[in-house]
Amino acid sequence: MHYLTWFVRIVLFLLLLGFAVKNADTVRLQYFFGYEWQAPLMLILLVFFTLGVAIGVLACLGKIFRQRREIAALKKKYPATNEHEPPVAVDDRLK
Repeated sequence: MHYLTWFVRIVLFLLLLGFAVKNADTVRLQYFFGYEWQAPLMLILLVFFTLGVAIGVLACLGKIFRQRREIAALKKKYPATNEHEPPVAVDDRLK
């Protein structure tokens, strides 16, 4: 399974590298008020992909912190009797 994972990673890397090499032409993005940006297509795609990931992570942070506070409050309200004790399987209790 480990070799399969590395094989998929290498194939994906080579596909993306080929895509980057084939799309190295300079493109021009035109903004409002006459502003424009000229850069290779792959750089523009990378910048906007990175911005999308960052916005997605920032959108999730509020919910993650709220859940952490709720988990901490529940741990204080219902403390575990012994956290180091291994869980008992259902079959072991029936014997």
